[in-house]
Formats: sequence, structure tokens, C-alpha cells
Amino acid sequence: MTEHAGASEPLLSGLGIIGLGQMAQALLLPLLEQGDVRPAAVRAVVASPASAEQLQQQLQVAVCAAADGQAAAAWQAPVVLLAVKPQQLAAAVTAAADAAAAVRAAHSRSGASAAASATPPASGSAASAFPGAPSEHGDASPAASSAHGDEFPLLISVLAGVSLARLQASFPGWRVVRAVPNTPCLVRAGITGLAWGEQLSDGQRHCVRQLFGRVGQVLELPEPQLDGLLAVASSGPALMAVVIEALADGGVAAGLPRALAQELALAMTGGTVALLQQKGLHPGQLKDMVSSPAGTTITALRQLERGAVRSALIEAVLAAAERSRALG
Repeated sequence: MTEHAGASEPLLSGLGIIGLGQMAQALLLPLLEQGDVRPAAVRAVVASPASAEQLQQQLQVAVCAAADGQAAAAWQAPVVLLAVKPQQLAAAVTAAADAAAAVRAAHSRSGASAAASATPPASGSAASAFPGAPSEHGDASPAASSAHGDEFPLLISVLAGVSLARLQASFPGWRVVRAVPNTPCLVRAGITGLAWGEQLSDGQRHCVRQLFGRVGQVLELPEPQLDGLLAVASSGPALMAVVIEALADGGVAAGLPRALAQELALAMTGGTVALLQQKGLHPGQLKDMVSSPAGTTITALRQLERGAVRSALIEAVLAAAERSRALG
């Protein structure tokens, strides 16, 4: 990682990715497209050899299965993106610890004199991005020191609900960031909430802001607010998808062809959001603007109130936030 990326200098000298699902790919692709990281400086780990082969061909970066001996290289990067499911955290901690132990053992065998006489790799090369320096920490402490100064390596977690305290306890010796992106990041129209761990350098903070800024809006929040952000912004797209689907179903029930009903529901949703944003309206104001006395809209709204739709959405958000806190 660099403190300030110049025109010819990548933002990241090396990037490890643990779990290369849709969100991780959405974050990686803009970095590759804009030259923020060189393909040779990326190491990714996935569950199966078949997935590794497919993704390596698709993305043109090094991808291996978790059981592969090369998987440890991903943990030796100065920046690691942890993008597995929360239930897989324990396995990730074990993998990080194994990688650290392997590097320390290799360093011990090579001997201090051999290390001192070795020619250092060229700056910006894949080797310099994964230096493999020994660590004084045990367990899942980093297997590599940063390639830039005396920074500790950086762990960026997108695991839903997993707290900074738990991350720091699981990965001692790392600087950690908790990030909560949402699925619209896949089309670079997302929102990501960030909560900082302790003692991150200015360069590390800049790196994280740039990484998530490539795929949408970035909000820096106190960690307790991330659970609410997750419930509204990350779970919200699924809630909105159900609402849009129900509106389209209603259109079909009213006699519209399915394709037209869905097209109308999508266009209406996008237009409504644009109107609220551009005019700075409160949602209640827009509702009142559309609702004429004894008209069709107020009649429809009456049905929503009978069905407690408003309350159901509120309770859904609260339930998602509570689940996020429980995962931590």
C-alpha cells in the first residue's frame, strides 16, 4: 500500500482476497480497470479448485483453492480483503495462523545470513507485494510485514455483523476495518459504511476510502451505527425487491402483461427515488402530493394500512439490525 498513489504508482502494492464471491469481485474489478493494483499482485482464495480455475480464467489474477498450498500467499499481502460468510470466520482465522506459522518456519530454516545476502525483489513486483517477513506474534498474526515502511498489514472485513473487537481478537497484529457494503455495489451504485479499528495510518484509511469509493458512496460511522446501516442499506435491497415484485404482481392482477407490469414497477421506483432526491422531499410530502381526496391513491394507501405494511417494514429493519448485533 502507498501513502499517496501517483500517476504511475498503484494504490495497492499487493492485495489478498479471502473469498472471491460477487461482492469481492465487484470491489476488485474497478481496481484492476483503473490500475489501482496490478493483476500479478493479487492473490485470491476460494473454496473449490473448480471455482478457482474458473475465476482465474475470468479475472486473470491468481486464484487458488483453500486447500492448495499456495493459499497462504494471500495472507502475506499488505492488504487483505476478508469476504467469506460470517460462519466461515473460524476457518479463516485458522488459515491465517497456518500461513503465519509456515512463513516463520521457512524464515527460520533459511537462516538470518541467507536472508541478509538475498537480493531483494524489485519494487512493485509480485514478490515485493508478498514479502513474507517473520512475525513476533502468534496465532493469526500477520505472516508478512507491510511492503511500505513500518505499517502493520491491513485487514478489511465485509463479514456481516462481525465486530471490530472480534476481528482484532481473531487477527492480532493486524490493523482492521469493518466495512458494510450493499449489493448495488455490483453496479457501482452502492453504499458502504465503514468503522475504523485502532491505529490505522493515513495511507491505510486512504486506501480503504478509495477501494469502496470506486463502487459507490462511502459513509464513515461509529461502529454501533453499522447494524442499523446494514439493516436499511444492505438488507433494504431485498425488501425493496419484494415490494417491487408485489407491485408487479398487482399490475398483473389488474390485467397488465407480466413484462409490462415489471417494467412499470421498476421505472416508477427509479423515478420516485429521483424525485425525492432532486426535490429534497420528505417521503410523506410526496405521498400527500399524490393522494387526492377520495381518489385511487388514498384508497390504495388505506389497504396498506389495513395490512400493516408500514409496521412490517419497520419490524423487518429492526429484526435485521438485531441479527447483525447477534452475529458480532
